[in-house]
Amino acid sequence: LVALGVDLIVAPQSDSALAAKRATHTIPIVHVLAGDPVTDGLAASLAHPGGNVTGLTSTAGPEIDGKRLELLKEATGTTRAAVLWNPARGYPSVEHGLQQVRMDSRPLGVHLQVLEARGPDQFEPAFATMARGRADALLSLTDSMFWLHRQRLAELERKHRLPTLHGLREHVDAGSLMAYGPDLADLFRRTAIYVDKILKGAKPADLPVEQPMKFELVINLKTAKALGLTIPPWLLQQADRVIK
Repeated sequence: LVALGVDLIVAPQSDSALAAKRATHTIPIVHVLAGDPVTDGLAASLAHPGGNVTGLTSTAGPEIDGKRLELLKEATGTTRAAVLWNPARGYPSVEHGLQQVRMDSRPLGVHLQVLEARGPDQFEPAFATMARGRADALLSLTDSMFWLHRQRLAELERKHRLPTLHGLREHVDAGSLMAYGPDLADLFRRTAIYVDKILKGAKPADLPVEQPMKFELVINLKTAKALGLTIPPWLLQQADRVIK
């Protein structure tokens, strides 16, 4: 892309944005789903990125992962939850999210079983380990590889009868139980505003990074029924969308 002399690069996640930043310090780069641009080395600060990279984040900070564990606890009453994450991402914000989940699990009275999956070939072994560890619920840390293979994950969740909470609603559309996170389509639409401003002359260094304005709670009641799980009525009332 740099050799082609493009006017701008849209790089959705932190890892793709970092790869683009290593390739050029002059071509503007807009990220859509960065974890934490400051921690991950994309920006000097959210208010003043300071380089050739700006855009949006998929989270307001690692606290969101702790909130997801809390919602999973409220929905399932879990005391032994598995956590699935992808360490291959290679940027700090993911590890910070895992640290937050570990910290928040103690007051919630949840014993964690942390498992890795660097590719879809590691899903089956991870779920087998969850079964041996008697996990009764699963929290998935948001990852584009998980999102890409969301149908397979939903199948394994049903097979092992593990109520699961993900970070993006598309997982619930694929058959998972719950999701709590930003509206992915809305983030991409808002990215177009950055692209428009930059192509009209604005500098990425002067465009503040924006965090999600709203987080959605989505619950799949069909999946809950299949798992023999009753979601508390008050939690259903909080949901932004319920699949019946």
